[in-house]
Amino acid sequence: MTELETRTIRKVTRRLIPFLLLCYFGAYLDRVNVGFAHNQMIESLGMSETAYGFGAGMFFIAYFLFEVPSNIWLEKFGARMWIARIMVSWGIVSACFAFIPQISHYTGISNEWTFYILRFTLGVMEAGFYPGIIFYLTLWFPKLYRARMVSLFMLAIPMSSIVGGPLSGALLNLSGWDLEGWQWLYFIEGTPSIVLGVLTFFYLDDFPYVARWLSRDEIDWLQGRLQQEAAGSGHDDHSFRAFLKMMSNPMIVALIGIYTLYVTAGYATTFFLPAIVKAMGLSNLGMGLVVAIPSVCGAIGMTVMGRSSDRHRERKYHLAFALTLNCVGLLGGALAAGAVIRIVFFSIASVGASSMVPIFWTLPPTLIQRGQLAAGIAAVNAVGALGGFFGPSIMGYTKQATGSPTAGLLVMAAFVALAVAITVALRLKREEPAPLVVPTGMAGADAAGR
Repeated sequence: MTELETRTIRKVTRRLIPFLLLCYFGAYLDRVNVGFAHNQMIESLGMSETAYGFGAGMFFIAYFLFEVPSNIWLEKFGARMWIARIMVSWGIVSACFAFIPQISHYTGISNEWTFYILRFTLGVMEAGFYPGIIFYLTLWFPKLYRARMVSLFMLAIPMSSIVGGPLSGALLNLSGWDLEGWQWLYFIEGTPSIVLGVLTFFYLDDFPYVARWLSRDEIDWLQGRLQQEAAGSGHDDHSFRAFLKMMSNPMIVALIGIYTLYVTAGYATTFFLPAIVKAMGLSNLGMGLVVAIPSVCGAIGMTVMGRSSDRHRERKYHLAFALTLNCVGLLGGALAAGAVIRIVFFSIASVGASSMVPIFWTLPPTLIQRGQLAAGIAAVNAVGALGGFFGPSIMGYTKQATGSPTAGLLVMAAFVALAVAITVALRLKREEPAPLVVPTGMAGADAAGR
């Protein structure tokens, strides 16, 4: 590794990753705060567990429908403008959840249907953000660094629980201006995304060659490296026929299957874990603090596994191992008797779930032509997002039918076990082993995850 490469990667990392991490922190917090509002909200609105699970999952129906179009528009309008639009619009909709009773009263629409409509609208507004960022990172980082950078970016998921868990628990205790705690939770946590969206427009650059914060030699090296890798990926074909051909590729179908099964189990757990922990007899703040424990473990696991996968340039068995941890954790969380043991198993599940993501997203760019990459990533994520509808719906139904989350967790563990089997069956070319040299200054980002 040359001094120029080290310097360039360090500057790009410092410029982009912390800001993108903060943006995704806001996105994920707005997406999953419905789990923390769960108990208070369904009691206040008179909703059933089944209705809650169905409504929580409506977000992902919209996400599925609008994901690919959103990423196509991202390429048309540019990442800076489109990501800013996404963030501002989802922040506004997220804050509107605070006023479900008022909206229902003035429109004559029931509380349940107001909840469904807002969750669907939130999915429309946020569609394209996550795969858009994954695509955006491919415009700035060579292949060698991508799993590591995605893992740093994805630290936003466990961070949203590490910070957001105690914060959400505390906000549930607020009241005033005729708003209950769950309403203040939605309003306060939705507002920062609007501010971040405005900042995004002025902070991000669409491509390295327009970055004024890079020197000419750094731009030339980075553009040359990225163009060389793009040239080696084959001829770009933007046609719809090429897109359909890509989507019928058995490897892409397998990736979609793995991701859908993972997402199904992941969001089922995420949306119901606060209620599961609250049932252990904890206060709102105590629940928020305990929910953060698995996320701390997940942050550590994500950083370590992403770095290991890049260093060894091996994806398949790292991915299978992460999914296995997730499966074992869900099984233990479902069957263990003691509260402490259950939290230990949920922490193991979180390590596996968090570690899986950055490794998984290194695979689509190796299988999809550059010209189809943005739409391809969006398609994999969009179909996978349907799991976010089915998972909470299954959990809500089984919990209401049995009075316990155990059956639902066992079903989720079975889904992840199937994902493990598909992963092991994948036929991926092993990358040539090469040591990953950590540029000076990047170690601090690792420390943040530890």
